[in-house]
Amino acid sequence: MKRTIQIILLAIIVSSNLGNVCFGDGSSTSKSKTPYTVEEQRAITKGLDWLASQQTRSGRWNGPGGRYPAAMTAMAGIALSCEGSTATQGKYSANIRRAIDYLTAQSQPNGLIGSQLDDRYIYGHGFAMLFLSQALGEEEDADRRATLIDVLTRAVVFSGQAQTSNGGWGYVSAKEGNDFDEGSTTITQVQGLRGCRNAGIPVPKEIIDKAVNYIHRCTNDDGGVIYSLKSGGGGRPAITAAAVSCLLNAGEYDDSCVERQLEYCKKNLDNLSSSGMGYWHYAHYYYAQVKYRAGGDDWETYRSQMSKRLLSEMQPNGSWTQGYNGPVMTSAINLTILQLNKGLLPIYQR
Repeated sequence: MKRTIQIILLAIIVSSNLGNVCFGDGSSTSKSKTPYTVEEQRAITKGLDWLASQQTRSGRWNGPGGRYPAAMTAMAGIALSCEGSTATQGKYSANIRRAIDYLTAQSQPNGLIGSQLDDRYIYGHGFAMLFLSQALGEEEDADRRATLIDVLTRAVVFSGQAQTSNGGWGYVSAKEGNDFDEGSTTITQVQGLRGCRNAGIPVPKEIIDKAVNYIHRCTNDDGGVIYSLKSGGGGRPAITAAAVSCLLNAGEYDDSCVERQLEYCKKNLDNLSSSGMGYWHYAHYYYAQVKYRAGGDDWETYRSQMSKRLLSEMQPNGSWTQGYNGPVMTSAINLTILQLNKGLLPIYQR
């Protein structure tokens, strides 16, 4: 296990030294050990085409019953951006541009990206910060850059104000949710804030420190991360995968929790043929990021097995229908997993 962490550290150091720069034409200095097969590339293209076709004229994507548009739009935008397109270049540039315009238009005076009528708006806010922070680095228009900087700066302030006394986040702000917090929403905020900080948006260190401490307190002795400090209980594979990815994103490479969390994830998630776990695709959205960062043969084996499974689950129209949050979210997650090897978005790079 220590070797795994060493590999993660080495990968980060090497990528830092090389610059690992993403260019506007979708190219990257990050090289894949194993190129995509023709079958994989066809599936990715078919999936992205289906996802793009689901965007509304207003630029949004919808979940079941029209719910969670901010979260759906951000995750779909991320999947399309992983292809190499930006708001100004590439096959899906128009889709990405409309998604950016929709989300920036949803920025509220208090900094929330989304609507407080959404009963789980913290998810959408976190994913929107993540997507827009990645878009900021590729935005060439000065006015649009200024808009993104303003939206993200206020979004960071809102996240800080929405954080609970324990250091986590709930489905809504701490004030509206009676200070309730839980693991999965906490992860979306930390990753979104990390994306903002990487893009040059000021993020107070104390917000991240409190969140990291929250994850520590939620981690059991066996490495499993519980649902919430309020409820306690046993560890959950999906939240644990999200937590270890979050800690590595936050630069906590020497964190004592990471080794235990990695061991827990290996025990519960390495068997990709298992289908008995709830939120399987959500769990592997984060676990795939952990595996990719580690790199090496372990990543290549995981990627090959994951690719086979996802391609076998794909519907004839290019979508995926598994999961609890509808085909847009599941398809966006799976397409992001399949495209990690391209190494294009800064937040996912080694």
